[in-house]
Amino acid sequence: MHSDINIRKNKLKAQFDLLWAIRIFFQNQNFLDVMTPPMVKNPGMETHIHPFQVAHAKSATLTPWYLQTSPEFHMKELLSLDFQDLYTITYSFRDEPLASVHRPQFLMLEWYRKNAHYTQIMKDCEDLFQFSLEQLEQKGNSIDPKMKNIRFEKASIQELFLDMLNIDILDFLDTKDLKQLIEKNFLDVPLPNQGEKLSWDDYYFLLFLNKIEPHLIHYPYLLLYEFPNHLSALSTLKKSDPRVCERFEIYSKGIELCNCFNELTDLAIQKERFRIQSKEKLALYQYELPEPQVLYSSLERGLPTSSGIALGVERFLKILTGVENPFWD
Repeated sequence: MHSDINIRKNKLKAQFDLLWAIRIFFQNQNFLDVMTPPMVKNPGMETHIHPFQVAHAKSATLTPWYLQTSPEFHMKELLSLDFQDLYTITYSFRDEPLASVHRPQFLMLEWYRKNAHYTQIMKDCEDLFQFSLEQLEQKGNSIDPKMKNIRFEKASIQELFLDMLNIDILDFLDTKDLKQLIEKNFLDVPLPNQGEKLSWDDYYFLLFLNKIEPHLIHYPYLLLYEFPNHLSALSTLKKSDPRVCERFEIYSKGIELCNCFNELTDLAIQKERFRIQSKEKLALYQYELPEPQVLYSSLERGLPTSSGIALGVERFLKILTGVENPFWD
């Protein structure tokens, strides 16, 4: 029993030490530590991310409120109100199957830089990772020796597909072409029944998850950037090559740690993207979400040129120390 208590205590200490290090890092960078509401009218618009809707305990009737899947919309509201560089550490909630890297509630770190391109966030990540590792080690936490060299290998999605599959994914931006590519060259990739209609995103992720992601376990730190424009979400398209969008993700030992956007500031384009995602969500999952009025108001007010990123804190802790989900049994 005493041993179990010590293990529990050490896991929690590692989590608290990491949170302390993150806050010190951003304090040293003159970022403002902010809070956002966890209960919102629109929790996020991504097609395949599912929120929890809040219900009254006594009557079990649903309310118009949801638990946030990300603090992003309210962070952008703060940017539109002329706040400068800012960050938050908060719980987010997603209705996903329980797994080693998925929990219904998890700690998310988000930070935004005003008047900065997303390449600046890349540097932030390297600096934050190095600072956090050093602080964890100074406070007596065990660090995986393989993770001590904070050096990001970088590759565009185009380069990744060429290297691993010998195909230029940017030559297959038409849904029909990508489907035919999989049917012809990747017979081991499981496709749905003949009559089921999939989006380009669906075919892309079937290919990525089955043929590429399993190999990412060999990379301590891998930064993937310039995703195909179908995956633009809330990011800008690259002016010199609109086939790709300006976003990046960092993987560590096969685990996605964070997702960064060079932020889209055009209201009309954002509304159109959300209209498409809402239509897909209804077709696939038979439910709709209300329009994200907080974000729309921010864009109408004037969202400045900025870049932002979301990082899963528990995943970050796991890859540095091996400690898994300290608040869960």
